[in-house]
Amino acid sequence: MTTAPAAPAAPAAPAAPVTSGGPAGAVRAPLGPADVAAAAARIAGHVRRTPLLPGLPAPDLHRTGRRLLLKAEHLQYGGSFKLRGAANAVLALGARRIVTGSSGNHGIALARLAAALGAEVTVVLAGGAHPAKIALIRALGGRTLGVPGGVAERDARARALAEETGAVLVPSSDHELVVAGQGTVGLEILAEVPDAETVYVPTGGGGLLAGVCLAAYGHPVRVVGVEPAGSPRYARSLAAGHPVRLAPGDTVADGLRGQQPGAVPYPVIRDRVDDLVTVSDAEILAAAALLRRRGIEAEPSGAVALAGAMRAGRGSGRAVAVVSGGNTTAALTAAAAAAAAPTASRTERPPHAARTARTTRTTPTSHTTPTTRSLLEEIS
Repeated sequence: MTTAPAAPAAPAAPAAPVTSGGPAGAVRAPLGPADVAAAAARIAGHVRRTPLLPGLPAPDLHRTGRRLLLKAEHLQYGGSFKLRGAANAVLALGARRIVTGSSGNHGIALARLAAALGAEVTVVLAGGAHPAKIALIRALGGRTLGVPGGVAERDARARALAEETGAVLVPSSDHELVVAGQGTVGLEILAEVPDAETVYVPTGGGGLLAGVCLAAYGHPVRVVGVEPAGSPRYARSLAAGHPVRLAPGDTVADGLRGQQPGAVPYPVIRDRVDDLVTVSDAEILAAAALLRRRGIEAEPSGAVALAGAMRAGRGSGRAVAVVSGGNTTAALTAAAAAAAAPTASRTERPPHAARTARTTRTTPTSHTTPTTRSLLEEIS
């Protein structure tokens, strides 16, 4: 386990301004909870307020009496939390020509938004991107561009392409509006579970972790970032006291292969996160299998936070793990087929609400769904 230095439980505001997402060298006021609240209002008509599912107590958690709740972002439109940050950025900027670098889920979110808003999007992907995610981006009308190398090379090409074409760059995590949008996950968690002791957050580029940190300012909840052991860029950076760039990592969690902390997320995480832990691929796959046995189809990246909670196995209060994505190969294939189907054969729904048949069946109008009921039965 890799541990970052503990931060104060409830600081009043981030200590440092951020400098990304605007003109080169521009400095804006530090991000704060107000940015997350503004994002929640802005994206309300484009995202789903996902449920908290009853917990999956690992043996250690069960012995202490802790209940672990799951924030079901795998039920989000587009199959992951990424839609929140993407929507906040695109809507705030009024973008109609968009470029991004993505491991897949952020590109899917932007392609869905672009289709709904009549915009154009080009997604730059590094080697190792999931072929089914690439196929879905294309089926949704997005353009894709593959580049050799890792995440750093991908993001550099996306920046250059945006400059060359005059398109708006919407990074997957390193942007104030994206981070604020991802923070709405934390806002919803703390609204529903104000007495939560710990929130476990999967950590790749750091946008989701930074967003949850913003939502948790002024709240005593412990925020724990969970990284794959093959790509521990935030744990290494906080230990060094400055951002550290790693070589391209190899992990089953394909969405969490970042090489270096972003300029926007890093100071937010540095000033608020309580702990950072790393989990092995074996632990990630075990967590994904546990979710699958309970009827929750999470991709490996989506199971990372649960893997971290299972490893921690301590504390007596309520905890929440974010299931950040459900874009398994089967779900992606079904979504691509649905996107390619003739418009007349689709259900009459807003474009941003189109999801796979799997998600449509399990998405609740209340929190008591067949999936939720089966979980309740298993833990009772």
